[in-house]
Amino acid sequence: MSASYAGVVLAAPVSLGYTRTSTHAAPWFVGAALEAMLKASGLPKSAIDGLAVGSFTLAPDSVVTLTQYYGMEARFLESLPFGGASGIVALRRAARAVQCGDAEVIACIGADTNRSEGFRDLVANFSGFSVDASWPYGAAGPNLPFSLITARYMAETGATREDFGRVCVAQRANAHGFPHALLGAKPLSMEQYLGARQVAGPLHLFDCVMPCAGAEGFLVMSEDRARSLGIPYARIRAADERHNAFAGDDVQLRAGWNAFAPQLWERAGCGPQDMHVLQTYDDYPVISMLQMEALGFCASGGAPDFVRRTALTNDGGGLPHNTSGGQLSVGQAGAAGGFLGLVEAIRQITGRALGQQVAGAPRPRHSCR
Repeated sequence: MSASYAGVVLAAPVSLGYTRTSTHAAPWFVGAALEAMLKASGLPKSAIDGLAVGSFTLAPDSVVTLTQYYGMEARFLESLPFGGASGIVALRRAARAVQCGDAEVIACIGADTNRSEGFRDLVANFSGFSVDASWPYGAAGPNLPFSLITARYMAETGATREDFGRVCVAQRANAHGFPHALLGAKPLSMEQYLGARQVAGPLHLFDCVMPCAGAEGFLVMSEDRARSLGIPYARIRAADERHNAFAGDDVQLRAGWNAFAPQLWERAGCGPQDMHVLQTYDDYPVISMLQMEALGFCASGGAPDFVRRTALTNDGGGLPHNTSGGQLSVGQAGAAGGFLGLVEAIRQITGRALGQQVAGAPRPRHSCR
């Protein structure tokens, strides 16, 4: 069983820079996020002795060159090009480093730029498999494999497009008032969702995230340090990660959550019934629904019924889901998408929401995740 994260907290959550495309490179977004966290915490730059960065577009720069650009001296560095897992990986590694005394204050940042041609090039060169066996045949990018996952899920559970639409429409409502949601000012109705053009198989336009540029970040430090600064913070009750879980499955309807969820709740000392908000990684609505099942908010295969009977909006009296609008309404700023829900959870926990603060969500000085 994983050791406790006692004594380590998360503070100074920031989101910034969201724009459809940008002429700024990734280091600009990382630096802007770092500057915003310093202002939020009141710390001088010299107090940050660790830097963990998730980015797909940082090259040819590295985390080392970032310290040179920013005039920082660091004891702890992590480069985390892990996409949706980047935020949790950054949190866990930074927390352990602080516990072990390898650093005192670590800035965890996910940031990517998006040039007009950037997403096409990113997809074409995403991996050796993409270069050699996917892009040349016109099947590069995530839409095709996730259309197969969505189709299998629909066949096995009876989920309909309306069920996925309930997730997307609710998140668009939650995005209203969140200043960084690129689509937040455009309401989405079920009719608009169902009438959108097809992209790949059962996936239509509003099932897919919009690539963009932006940054997300938070600071990891000791609880004593945060208390001395007088800044709001959230404790870490439990955290886990799995990579390439259930590798033998023909279609990925299971992931790491299925493997570690029971132990996660046990370590946290709470359960799904105790949650005031739920933040899932929402590159596609089917993935959010798989997380709802794996994390125990409903039975396996039960997410379609769950979203039919549960209000997912911030003011609906049910279970507010992706309270900033998630990637489906904010946009996916590369690896920053892996930080988005985590940063929003810290804001909700500490009562510092940028959009709508969910009733009952603030849990002063602790988090139950």
